[in-house]
Amino acid sequence: MTRTVPGRTDHVVVVGAGLSGLAAALHLLGAGRRVTVVERDSSPGGRAGRLTRRGYHIDTGPTVLTMPHLADEAFAAVGERLTDRVELMPLHPAYRAQFADGSLLDVHTDAEAMEAEIEKFAGAREAAGYRRLRAWLEKLYRAQMRRFIDVNFDSPAQLLAPDLARLAALGGFGRLDARIGRHLHDERLQRIFSFQSLYAGVAPARALAAYAVIAYMDTVAGVYFPRGGMHALPRAMADAAAAAGADLRFSEPVTRLERSGDRVTAVVTAHDRIPCDAVVLTPDLPVAYRLLGHVPRRAVPLRFSPSAVILHAGTDRTWPWLAHHTLSFGAAWRSTFCELTETGRLMSDPSLLVTRPTVTDPTLAPPGHHLHYILAPCPNTRLGPGAAEWGDLAPRYRHSLLAELDRRGLDGIASAIEEQCLVTPADWQAQGHAAGTPFSAAHTFAQTGPFRPRNLPRGTVNAVLAGCGTTPGVGVPTVLLSGKLAAARITGGPRSGRTGAPSRARRLRERRPA
Repeated sequence: MTRTVPGRTDHVVVVGAGLSGLAAALHLLGAGRRVTVVERDSSPGGRAGRLTRRGYHIDTGPTVLTMPHLADEAFAAVGERLTDRVELMPLHPAYRAQFADGSLLDVHTDAEAMEAEIEKFAGAREAAGYRRLRAWLEKLYRAQMRRFIDVNFDSPAQLLAPDLARLAALGGFGRLDARIGRHLHDERLQRIFSFQSLYAGVAPARALAAYAVIAYMDTVAGVYFPRGGMHALPRAMADAAAAAGADLRFSEPVTRLERSGDRVTAVVTAHDRIPCDAVVLTPDLPVAYRLLGHVPRRAVPLRFSPSAVILHAGTDRTWPWLAHHTLSFGAAWRSTFCELTETGRLMSDPSLLVTRPTVTDPTLAPPGHHLHYILAPCPNTRLGPGAAEWGDLAPRYRHSLLAELDRRGLDGIASAIEEQCLVTPADWQAQGHAAGTPFSAAHTFAQTGPFRPRNLPRGTVNAVLAGCGTTPGVGVPTVLLSGKLAAARITGGPRSGRTGAPSRARRLRERRPA
């Protein structure tokens, strides 16, 4: 039986109103718990925050939503639906890829559209390979989701199940790039289905093939953008939580936890003391461990993912060839990952993500103006330049980044910028993110599944962790799951409750008119 928090759990304080904290709050409310959410910022969202400058509404974190049914699960816990609060717009194409040789490829999640695109781009053999790859990705997802991703682990022994043999038979424990290469021979296409391993902090040549499940989410399951920007999702989740009875407290940073023996008895903020029966902690691992007063021992210290420099640019013009998402690949590939994960150098031939959300939702900028979000992966502060170095480095890197974009077809971008915000690893570190990376601990084999920092930390029996540093890991879908899994540690499951009270979701449904 999966371990749960012992004793009373009537009142739960959730620390942090990011996606994981809000998901946890909704699932807890649905199970009949009283929930207080405390957030240091003035609004919900966490990494999925919002910055507004002179009519530009800038998402500070994720740029698209995949696997929206996972968000819908959280809304359903309180008797609501995601689509009642958020309008989702499917992206076609999901991505546009720009390669160093000047070629362009639209990446579609629809099978027929993508097969036709690949045949036109690289020929019939590659199109046939794509069909086989897509079938493999679907099998890989089915083999992993409920058994290895959407699950609370108490021991590595839980891996020893028939699904593990199935995953092995699918080649999930081989190398990602080799497995993709079995189906696709065109090196450009291989990149499209393997670059996602960078999200997990591992180069494709070293990542387990099982991480192709991220490519499934990106290239098969559908890619969506909420009207109003990604920040519309946490805002809607917070509104749903408040409607279901949660006490949401913003601009209340947590200063400490009060304890009695091995239990947290109260959460102390800058403004109040909040007694509780259990607590869900969603800050990054170092902050959570500092509050708990204990850092778990590991045989090998945690390795952290690469970081990113992000330039948010509000411009007076755009470049019509850009899609909502454009992946601009440099000629280098393996050496780029070596720089990011081994040598700690800034990319000498960068691969970049350029997001143009105003092509999908023009209201995010003043009329006739546009938003561009340029993400450049870079080493974290433990491997590459330290936080202090970025003070002098940042303006030079911004200049080189804009010059590179100009060379790649965004001509005159520097002079087009009206409003901007440059975010570097120093900024991530100042926000409390370990190693100056918003992508937390890397998904090496030793930091995945039951080997990832557990969501039931030792030494405190009624504290649970959620967020990208714990299980199941990094990314919007997995962070939403982490909140659900944290709630299950307290409630015993999505529908059970220790108080004996009827489900709040059921009560809410019963009150609605027929």
